[in-house]
Amino acid sequence: MRLLVLNGPNLNRLGLREPAVYGSQTLQDLEAQLQVFAGKHSCELTCFQSNHEGELIDQLHDAEGSYEGIVINPGAFTHYSYAIRDAIASISVPVMEVHISNIHKREEFRHTSVTAPVAVGQIVGLGFYGYELALLALLNQYKGE
Repeated sequence: MRLLVLNGPNLNRLGLREPAVYGSQTLQDLEAQLQVFAGKHSCELTCFQSNHEGELIDQLHDAEGSYEGIVINPGAFTHYSYAIRDAIASISVPVMEVHISNIHKREEFRHTSVTAPVAVGQIVGLGFYGYELALLALLNQYKGE
């Protein structure tokens, strides 16, 4: 099984940006942790991060026929990118939305996700562990469990 993890804007700043909210681990730490997790579950994992909306959309479009599932943390695009929402809706690959922090306990503008309604699920507030849960959910869905 091939899975794709997409991280949106500013997630390349993990470990530096607001450590009280996002923790002190880096994006590289997250990706290494997820590669170990994928190895334990006999799946292939590709990780991609971009601060550019169009690059994330291209990754979503290109996932069709190449991946069995996608985990996405759209970052701030979560709250206003109808283009990413439409890209998710346009593909048959199941997408799980993840957020490191609990977006519902933060600023009001973060409470609404325009991408969640087209995702198969949303995991928030569990730190890096949320990514593992999202991958596990996709693996279970793929296996028909």
